[in-house]
Amino acid sequence: MDTDPLAAQLASVLGHPHVLTDPQLTSSYTTDFTGRFTGRARLVVRPGSTAEVAEVMSLCAGEGARIVPQGGNTGLVGGGVPAGGEVVLSLRRLTALGPLDTAAMQITAGAGVPLADLQRRVRAQGLDFGVDFAARDSATIGGMLATNAGGERVLRHGTTRANVAGLEAVLADGSVIERLTGLPKDNTGYDLAGLLVGSEGTLGIVTQARLRLVPRLEGRVTALLALDSLEAAIAVLSGLRGLESLELAEFFFASGLELVCRSLRLPRPFARSYPVYLLVECAARKAPTDELFAALEDLTDVRDTAVAVDAADRQRLCAYREGHTEAINAEGVPLKLDVAVPLPALADVVRDLDGLLAGLSTTYLFGHLAEGNIHVNLMGAGDRVQELTEMVLRRVASARGSVSAEHGVGRAKAPWLGLSRSPAEIAAMRAIKRALDPHGLLNPGVLLPPA
Repeated sequence: MDTDPLAAQLASVLGHPHVLTDPQLTSSYTTDFTGRFTGRARLVVRPGSTAEVAEVMSLCAGEGARIVPQGGNTGLVGGGVPAGGEVVLSLRRLTALGPLDTAAMQITAGAGVPLADLQRRVRAQGLDFGVDFAARDSATIGGMLATNAGGERVLRHGTTRANVAGLEAVLADGSVIERLTGLPKDNTGYDLAGLLVGSEGTLGIVTQARLRLVPRLEGRVTALLALDSLEAAIAVLSGLRGLESLELAEFFFASGLELVCRSLRLPRPFARSYPVYLLVECAARKAPTDELFAALEDLTDVRDTAVAVDAADRQRLCAYREGHTEAINAEGVPLKLDVAVPLPALADVVRDLDGLLAGLSTTYLFGHLAEGNIHVNLMGAGDRVQELTEMVLRRVASARGSVSAEHGVGRAKAPWLGLSRSPAEIAAMRAIKRALDPHGLLNPGVLLPPA
């Protein structure tokens, strides 16, 4: 540690146990969840408070040291791992959860709080956080804010940005901005919280957030629907949108179900296989089972149905969709491309992707139907990663879709940002970046394409 003057300075602030330089200790911070992105860290720092984050930023700014902020390291686009020689600033120790404000239905959470811990805390008081997804045990609030994570319940509650009432962040020079009052009405200038959410650590490092909560609805019913086509799934979704209780609509295909059943050793949900599956869930104060059944009776596109009301049975049905990521990762290192297209174009885009990728990779598609959000997973890409990425993203752009729906742009998609954003928009983003981080110290190479 004495060989790096910056490490010695940081250790005087954080203590030696929280400044890591040994490659054996830093290795878990330098490779992402997928295994596709890896790099070298100058060192890893683990501050335990906002004040310590500010001191770290100030010292690094003085040295001109570039910084990569990192949460639970569950990202899929390389946005939270060093490219080579940056300081990794881990936020995992910022795990404070403030008092639960039941009147305002809000809580303040540190950036290092895992989503599952937040859920346990607020659900015990009859409340819930509106964003949820399968990586809940390891994904942290800070990472969710950085990427504006969406997940399974955007249909009802919106993305992370819609569930944030304020935040605290440290800027590149070590200064701190703080808006944690959670006021529903506050028109005093620019929405800095809205700007920082989704900025992928390129404008500032979020240390705490004031989160909006929703009532915990204990009455739940989950249904897995078997269908002949994606067009049929969209028609079924249209028929279910009149249900106020509809909270989730997830689609996947026969190949994905086969992989999940084989990898996770799950029984097949139906006696025969179907081309497309739609997982839906409704939630209300009382179980909306009758409401869902009544709606399904009018939907002639549904070929078979499995329904669950009991929590354990619902979890078993959800496993067919939530198990996709685990099952795919067990097959090898996938090329993951999270995209979104307008719903009317979804079936055509999926059909075209199947044709374009045939023979080039083993492809698993699944996603969030109501948002037209497709998770494209390509196995065996090998040295054709750039070619396959270009192929998929250009087809998505041709449908006026987004090259990143909810995982962020990161390093993986920065060269293709221009497919979804105009030159004027990218220029505006660069201007904001220069204003808040004039020396380019925060997460270099992430989000914005090379100049």
